[in-house]
Amino acid sequence: MADFDAIVVGSGMSGGWVAKELCERGLKVCVIERGKSTIPTEDYTDMMDPWDYPNLNKVHESEEKDHYAIQSSIYNWSADTKHWWVKDSEHPYETAEGTEYTWRRGYHVGGRSLMWARQSYRLSAIDILANKTDGHGVDWPIRYEDLAPWYDHVEEFAGISGQAEGLEILPDSKFLPVFEFTCGEELARDRIEAKFPTRRMIHGRCANLRRATPEQQALGRGSCQVRNKCHKGCSFGAYFSSVSATLPAAERTGNLTLMTDQIVAELEYNGDTNRVTGVRVINRNTKATKTVTANIVFLNASAIASALILQNSKSAENPNGLANSSGMVGRNLMDHVGGAWGSGRIPMTPELTEKTTYGRRPNGFYIPRFRNHTEEGDGYVRGFGYQGGVHRGGWSGDKSGVGKDFKASNQTPGDWYISMGAFGEILPDERNRVTPHPTKKDQWGLPLPLFDARMRQNEINLIKQASKDTVELLKAAGAVDIRSSEDYDVQPSRPGNAIHEMGTARMGRDPKTSVLNKYLQSHDIPNLFISDGSAMTSAACQNPSLTYMALSAKAANHAADFYEAGEI
Repeated sequence: MADFDAIVVGSGMSGGWVAKELCERGLKVCVIERGKSTIPTEDYTDMMDPWDYPNLNKVHESEEKDHYAIQSSIYNWSADTKHWWVKDSEHPYETAEGTEYTWRRGYHVGGRSLMWARQSYRLSAIDILANKTDGHGVDWPIRYEDLAPWYDHVEEFAGISGQAEGLEILPDSKFLPVFEFTCGEELARDRIEAKFPTRRMIHGRCANLRRATPEQQALGRGSCQVRNKCHKGCSFGAYFSSVSATLPAAERTGNLTLMTDQIVAELEYNGDTNRVTGVRVINRNTKATKTVTANIVFLNASAIASALILQNSKSAENPNGLANSSGMVGRNLMDHVGGAWGSGRIPMTPELTEKTTYGRRPNGFYIPRFRNHTEEGDGYVRGFGYQGGVHRGGWSGDKSGVGKDFKASNQTPGDWYISMGAFGEILPDERNRVTPHPTKKDQWGLPLPLFDARMRQNEINLIKQASKDTVELLKAAGAVDIRSSEDYDVQPSRPGNAIHEMGTARMGRDPKTSVLNKYLQSHDIPNLFISDGSAMTSAACQNPSLTYMALSAKAANHAADFYEAGEI
């Protein structure tokens, strides 16, 4: 008899959703996390101030260089957040000759659901049809209509702030009240849309509770305090994470077991029944091994870790790893491409002079994709969107002087500034992949990840167009003193830099070219499911976490249906 009905490998964005849905369906579920427990009262630092830390919350340069060479390049890096990120010195990986890859991650309960920027956008029917339309990659085995009710489901529980716009390229969500534009953003929007009627500037959509619902309050979550300390952890539970929302919901059913500090080395497989029977784990601290068994296994360890677990699960029947008869496990590694950015000053107007901002919103504006949609693109397929903001400079000592004159000069806020950056779509490409290193191993005896991923010509052409369009948009907004990627030799960002890795165990219609079916169930092994970023068939240009949530809730309920029917 198995230890559990289901094992979920990973406690982050997607794993939390699978656990919640399966537990609420009555299954006994074990969530296995390779990292430590997360204790908000100890691990969150949103109630601390910079002066509560040595060196004003700065990390010593030698520590960054020696231990966090990759992780420290993240935008929210500081002494009070470094514990969310792995030490690169302890968790190395390799890249193929002539390539680079940026892999940012943390090992703890909640995973990157505690570290994400909370931008939450649906994929559109256009995005899901893109592979079939232009011939890149394989056709998704689902359509937008299949996913729409699951978007509704996760949005109502998670809480997404935003405003309905009726855009074909960016479907509306089930929204909580919006975080309003600044007056500078309202002015920039009016100017941009007057200049470019085919381009829209809308409110960013984010997983922060503008107003907590009774259901969310019942889990101990509160409304956003508009402090912009989200990256430190939110003691109010106001932004969505598996720690604040899905895992507590799973726990209250009485059906959840959470195992921490357990690294999944491989899946156990029974060739006679063609079923996975459980997982072999290594204790992170003692390196002792044991096997945990279950009737269903969900991989939600991340697009990279889940692919490696499958490839490391070799046997006589499966010499290339489990669920890999197609040879696609680890291939089609995608992310989003950046490298197009810009900023400028918006000269004062009568409506801006006497106004400033109140509070610190968790988001800004969003400009949905318009290239190869409402406007043609030249030399590339797919497109890109922009995220940015307009704010007024502070009055905290940025003007020179002494005494009375110094005080007077700092009683008025500064100029208005606009900034934006693009996220572009990366095409699925079998040559972009992650595999276990043939000789090098980590401290637990597991092969190091070996990345071989490149930005190819479509991404290069796309980001060059995005860079030019950035300057057009800034000028249309009325900005001056513009600085942008056009001032430099425009280059796409490194693969992995957007922290949106996906695609390494894609879903598809044909078992010969894909790993999962429309239920996110392995084509090869019926009781194995994968619903993290691995499952994505294409990337679109929207932040993907909301789609991971919807896919995970959908897959978990299908798995529960199959289990109740005795089919797996």
